[in-house]
Amino acid sequence: MLNTPRRLAFFLPNTFTALNMACGFFSIILGWKGDFYPAAMLLVLGAIFDSVDGRVARITHTQSAFGEQFDSISDVVTFGAAPAFLVYNRFFSDMGRIGLITSFIFLLCGALRLARFNANIDKVSSDFFQGLPIPSGALAMVGLVLFSLEYNQFEIFPPFLVLYVLFFAFLMISNIPFNSFKKSEWVRLHKKRVLFLIFLMGILTFVKEQIMIGLIVNVYVFASLIYFLKNKGELKDMFQWKSEADEDNGESQDEEQI
Repeated sequence: MLNTPRRLAFFLPNTFTALNMACGFFSIILGWKGDFYPAAMLLVLGAIFDSVDGRVARITHTQSAFGEQFDSISDVVTFGAAPAFLVYNRFFSDMGRIGLITSFIFLLCGALRLARFNANIDKVSSDFFQGLPIPSGALAMVGLVLFSLEYNQFEIFPPFLVLYVLFFAFLMISNIPFNSFKKSEWVRLHKKRVLFLIFLMGILTFVKEQIMIGLIVNVYVFASLIYFLKNKGELKDMFQWKSEADEDNGESQDEEQI
């Protein structure tokens, strides 16, 4: 039976996961009421909680299958449903079925992204994400909403809004590799530069979050796409694995040959 400190250690990362889900839930409520700025910023806070829970679990050695599933369910709420509600209430509520379908596709692709991540968690290299991570997709929606609030004198072309949401939705279920920077050689060799860039981006985001959040996500996405296109020959088969049935058939054929 676990002692009290150990129980608290298991409870701590799940607390951050619950806070992540709470951010998504309250974002939906605020977005429905038309309070778009706090609704958007709650998703940023949710992304922070999401980045913390896994690290806390690793530090305390309390990773578990329950924690992984709870985290994914929370992510569906905070980075799937909440941003879909946010962009619908902000941009698509007067578009009829097109707005409804566009928002739902974002939610659907986010859920598929998480389901695929869970299914392939033991196969994907920690160096790259298979498709755009769902928090990045959500923050792209946050950036769009914040930009529209800051520059509300400019009317954003409705077809562009639909294409923007669908673009990030389909990136999440694509097989395009997105660098995780967890084992990046460049990051390891340029730690001081990386820390300076993180510090600079943090200051700029604090000063002008309406522009910086969307800008950072878009720079990351398009830099990743350019890297993929330049190295397509090396990366195109990164996420191609044999199914268990194929492996069993291969083993059977080897046995027959023997």
